[in-house]
Amino acid sequence: MKIEIDNSQLINDIVEKVVARLKPLLGNSRDSERNILMTVGELADQLKVKESWVYEKIHTREIPFKKIGKFPRFRKRDIDIWIDNPYHPDLSHYNLRYIGKGVNKI
Repeated sequence: MKIEIDNSQLINDIVEKVVARLKPLLGNSRDSERNILMTVGELADQLKVKESWVYEKIHTREIPFKKIGKFPRFRKRDIDIWIDNPYHPDLSHYNLRYIGKGVNKI
């Protein structure tokens, strides 16, 4: 079935309404929430550990982190994966060392 609409104002109104309804859904997507970067303090609060514990895991490369300048940052998505399974293949690009775990001893 093909419908032809000659009224361009009607088309513009429809487009504006569709965009208005989609915008909140796209802006509050769960994926954007999981992509946030956390500081050492924020991660320590989330994990309910001391900041010194987080720094130790950074030093031994046992936790997935990125350096932004000289500051370590943690992607929430990767920390969630790491909590469930520190050997998950999605974390392979971090070159994590699992000292004492029987895998990749260095």
